[in-house]
Amino acid sequence: MALPDEPRAPGEPREPHDWTDDHVARWQPVLPGLDPVVEGAVTRMKKLSVHFRRVREQSLVDFDLERHEFDTLHKLAGRGGTAAPSELAQDLDLAPASVSGRLDALEKRGFVRRTQSRTDRRRVVVELTESGHQTWLGAMDVLGHEEYRLLGVLSPEERNQLNDLLRRIMVEAESAENSRHWD
Repeated sequence: MALPDEPRAPGEPREPHDWTDDHVARWQPVLPGLDPVVEGAVTRMKKLSVHFRRVREQSLVDFDLERHEFDTLHKLAGRGGTAAPSELAQDLDLAPASVSGRLDALEKRGFVRRTQSRTDRRRVVVELTESGHQTWLGAMDVLGHEEYRLLGVLSPEERNQLNDLLRRIMVEAESAENSRHWD
């Protein structure tokens, strides 16, 4: 593969070019030991992460959700649409009082309802309403469509390969994180 500034044989097709190619070309003379493949891969992963974050944030605007509202609906949906407030507090890594405030606001918007537990009248159960489920699902779909759009440039086999390669990288990152926690 020829870099953008490298000469090509007549008729040789030019490889697709992105912002990262220019970034790598700009930094190689400054950092002669820079591995262009590693720098390119890491920079592209960072840029994709930023892109997906922007799409997610725009979907929250489109569905009139604050980030913390979406996170709460997401955790509740992940528990099948019902949970105790203490379970949500644990899932969100928040104090129970913080979750109560979130649930108050979501209940006012009609996204959740709180009822007494059928098995223990002292407990409260939080349920995702149809409106809350549809709002959460709509925000999720926006990001999902963008993920499929971008990864759709790859064949199913390439998507599997990318997923497997990223898993190998994440296993290494997670093992390094876990070893630092024990030091």
